[in-house]
Amino acid sequence: MNIIERGSVFVQKVRALVGQSAWDWRHCPRCGGTRTCKHGGRERHPWALGGRQTVRIQRHWCHARGKVYEEEQVWLVAGSRYAREVHRCAVDQWMHGRGSLRRVAEFLRSLMGRQERWWLWRIGERALAGEAQCHLSFTTIQRWLDRAGQKAPEGVAGQLEGVSSSGQMGTDGLWARLRGKGKSVLLGLVDSASGVIWSVVVVAEEESAACWGRLFERARQAGLALDTLSGLTSDGARGLLAYLRQALGWVHHQRCIWHFWRSLAKHLAGAAAQAALGLAEEMAKGVKKQAREELAALLHAVIDATGYEQAEQALAALKAHAWGATLAQKLNEQFDRLLFPVLAPHRGLARVGPEWLWRDFRLRLSHGRNHGSTQRLERAALLWAVYRNLTPAQERRERKRHYKHPGQSPLEVATGAPITISYLDALEV
Repeated sequence: MNIIERGSVFVQKVRALVGQSAWDWRHCPRCGGTRTCKHGGRERHPWALGGRQTVRIQRHWCHARGKVYEEEQVWLVAGSRYAREVHRCAVDQWMHGRGSLRRVAEFLRSLMGRQERWWLWRIGERALAGEAQCHLSFTTIQRWLDRAGQKAPEGVAGQLEGVSSSGQMGTDGLWARLRGKGKSVLLGLVDSASGVIWSVVVVAEEESAACWGRLFERARQAGLALDTLSGLTSDGARGLLAYLRQALGWVHHQRCIWHFWRSLAKHLAGAAAQAALGLAEEMAKGVKKQAREELAALLHAVIDATGYEQAEQALAALKAHAWGATLAQKLNEQFDRLLFPVLAPHRGLARVGPEWLWRDFRLRLSHGRNHGSTQRLERAALLWAVYRNLTPAQERRERKRHYKHPGQSPLEVATGAPITISYLDALEV
């Protein structure tokens, strides 16, 4: 089962519990027998978002097994002082609201116990004596997140089975400091057309082919057919290039033009300095500015060309420029890797690496990096990948930002069908 089917099974299970009648509970959930009778009950006092509740749990005696069983309440979590809605709200506040664990705990305590920040919201009211105080701790929320994160690695195999791939991918890495001054890098593979994150993995470094092999192997386990890959955009890490040569020789590598522009900066500055060599200071400034503008325009004409013929003409013009020989050589070395998106088989291939991949991961007080160990970092990344794949994009268009598929999650775009479950359902929170 893929992640959508698993989430659907969880939702159906929850709905089945909601629809259980008194007669249904006469059937023993272990053996299915009906030789049962009521056997007292017990009270629980769980915290819900509306405050502390009192609920009576009915017990039944099964004569066939000679044991007691209890009626289940869908909104309660076994062994927890807090209702399921509190668990889900806490995880969502950390994932979607991007709050720290301490602030999420403080917000929920204020909401449930009518305490702390509650009195900042409700002006003119005062606390009543004798009201119960909520003591939800950030360490409790951390345990809930770890529990959800532990389910994510267990479900990697077949997680995206049956989800279509465009064959145009992007990959990028995020360095993270760990406990004891250690370092690791988090690698991710994403579909450029739909935005589906196929795999994330934590490795020691990104300069070896074996580390990148782990990323693609995990994507294969998730359900990606590697032989359908056609194009891959990245910043040009040597380990990735080595892996592509060894294992995926048919995949065309698109060089990230943002990183390529950065690599040209020193050569562009050197060409401008050479143009102003031997001139007076005031005159040199003007000559440098003019040389930079001319060379930058010629570089744009090559890199932003809409076809190979146009790019070759622009490259010849750059080479013929008085100070453009070095820049033309650098462009010629990466010529094909800069223009794959103009080819019909690579429509949809991104021209820049998926830097956005880590944007939401970093937009927290923790910057998405202070997870201490490689296991917790990978667990958090897998949890976040499930969140990204199943969370719809914002429908509203903003002045500086609009979304390619408003109101749709990446998995909806990839499957072409509406998805009725949330990432919390997929994680069985």
